[in-house]
Amino acid sequence: MMLASPPAPSRLTVNGASILADVSGAALIEACGSLVVADLHFEKGSAFAERGVLLPPYDTRTTLRRLGEVIARLKPARVIALGDSFHDLRADGRMDEGDARSLQGLVGSVAEWVWIEGNHDPVPPARFGGTVLAELKTGPLTLRHEPRAGAYAGELAGHLHPCAKVRQKGRSVRRRAFLSDGSRLILPAFGAYTGGLNARDAAFAECFERTPDAWMLGRERVYRVAGAKLLGD
Repeated sequence: MMLASPPAPSRLTVNGASILADVSGAALIEACGSLVVADLHFEKGSAFAERGVLLPPYDTRTTLRRLGEVIARLKPARVIALGDSFHDLRADGRMDEGDARSLQGLVGSVAEWVWIEGNHDPVPPARFGGTVLAELKTGPLTLRHEPRAGAYAGELAGHLHPCAKVRQKGRSVRRRAFLSDGSRLILPAFGAYTGGLNARDAAFAECFERTPDAWMLGRERVYRVAGAKLLGD
C-alpha cells in the first residue's frame, strides 16, 4: 500500500527571509525553525453560545488537533502564536479540561512557545506555559498581532483573517490565504471558527501599496495567485 505524500508547502521570501507557507495556514520561518500561527480563537464557539448563538462546541478541539498535526509534521524548534489565540479573557474558564491538557501538552512539546498579545487576549492565560510578548523580532522580521498602517518591511502579522477569491473554470473559489508583497506578510486565521476578509478589502490597502499576491490554501497544496487576478466579494 502506498502512503500519501505530506502536503507540500510553498516557499516565499519576506524582507529577505525564507518562509514556508503551509497548507494548514501556518508559516515556518526557515532560518530559526519557528512555526507561526495566527488567530487561533480558542473557545469562540462557547463565547457565541453564551450569547444564544448555538454552534457545535468543538472548535477548540479541532484547532488543537490541526495545530498538533502541523507541529508533528514540521517539527519546529519554536511556536509563535500571533495573538487572538483565545477568543476573550474568559476563554480559559470555559475550556474543557481535556482540551486544556492537550494545549499544555502542545506547549510542552517544543523547546519554546511564544504568545503574542492580541486585541482579544491582551493577557493570555498563564497556566498553559510559554512566554508572553507584545511583539518579537527575529532576523529581518518583526512579528506582531495587528499590522501597522503604512510601509513596514519585515512585518508578519495576523488580525485581518485574509481570504482570496479567484475565478476558475467558470466558477469562483474563495479560500483562506497568506498575503504578501515580498516586504511583509499577513497570515490567514488558523482557528476552526474564524471567518475571512477579502484581500481586495480596503483594510489591506493600508498595509500594501498594491493588491498583494495571495498564497491560497487548497486541500493538499498552497496556490500562489498574482494580486491582479484576485476578485472582490
